[in-house]
Amino acid sequence: MNKKRLYWQIPFLLMLIIGSIVIVSYQHSMPYQHNKGFIFGTTYNITYQSDEDLQPQIEAELKKVNQTFSTFEPNSMISLINQNKSVKVNEMFREVFTLAETVSKETDGAFDITVAPMVNMWGFGFKTGQHPSKQAIDSLHQIVGYNKVKLVGNTVQKDNKRIMLDCSAIAKGYGSDVVARFLRRNGVENFMVEIGGEIVTKGNSEQRLPWKIGVTKPTDDSLNTNQEIQTVLNVTDKAMATSGNYRNFYYKGGKKYAHTIDPKTGYPVQHSLLSATVLAKNCATADAYATSFMVMGVERARQLLDRHPELMAYFIYSDTKGNLKTWYSPSMKGKYVE
Repeated sequence: MNKKRLYWQIPFLLMLIIGSIVIVSYQHSMPYQHNKGFIFGTTYNITYQSDEDLQPQIEAELKKVNQTFSTFEPNSMISLINQNKSVKVNEMFREVFTLAETVSKETDGAFDITVAPMVNMWGFGFKTGQHPSKQAIDSLHQIVGYNKVKLVGNTVQKDNKRIMLDCSAIAKGYGSDVVARFLRRNGVENFMVEIGGEIVTKGNSEQRLPWKIGVTKPTDDSLNTNQEIQTVLNVTDKAMATSGNYRNFYYKGGKKYAHTIDPKTGYPVQHSLLSATVLAKNCATADAYATSFMVMGVERARQLLDRHPELMAYFIYSDTKGNLKTWYSPSMKGKYVE
């Protein structure tokens, strides 16, 4: 009886082995698609293994995000909200607003989607070299503060009609998440989605190796001509976002002023952190925390990371002599490419 059973099992085992070989062979022969384009005021680069070029469907997904969050589109959902029109928000807006609210609370307001008026005021100051007056900055505190706006049902309620929402510090990361979800729904096992430096990966690259992502070395390079790599990270089945002050700054009176504005003070941050790279389960979260850490600085960011072991971070900062130093969370160990 045992011999008969073995004879019956052998053909099935052979079919299983042959089937596995065919599947592996097919996966190795399946091409990788490379899609490039422009969205959210920046470029995107998407690489994925598929027999089909999915760029038209990918761009359709990105347009949904753009039509929800672009402040440059006068009829986008966020623009209509800023115009105080009666708007019922969609699921995309609800998801991002809820996450933004959570990160704002966790960071004690370092992340704030109402900070745009302060950023805009300093933007003019950066161009003219003239600081906004203390009175002008103080006046904006009436309309800046994440706790001055909330989502009630399907509508946004503001404490002041002049409050403006701007999700630019989270929308690119969210857009990368949306594309990654689309690819997963379509059975894509290996991909890398990058929108303006915000990245989501899954599986392996064309080299059949984990995805390797470079972190740019911070330099006083406002023209973005220097792309020297500080380090390379293994980033597979993770999302990654980087925020930095080192390309957006100006000098006045011997001081270096970054373009990152602290929503609480209304002034540009002045601390040693030059670049914050965050790895998280999704890119919107990584994007929001990378921005938050640039406001908070190294010490406050490290304290928050102690409370959130699910986040991984890599910081580049300058010491008292101006030399570049790095710090990374313990959970980041093993992510470096030797």
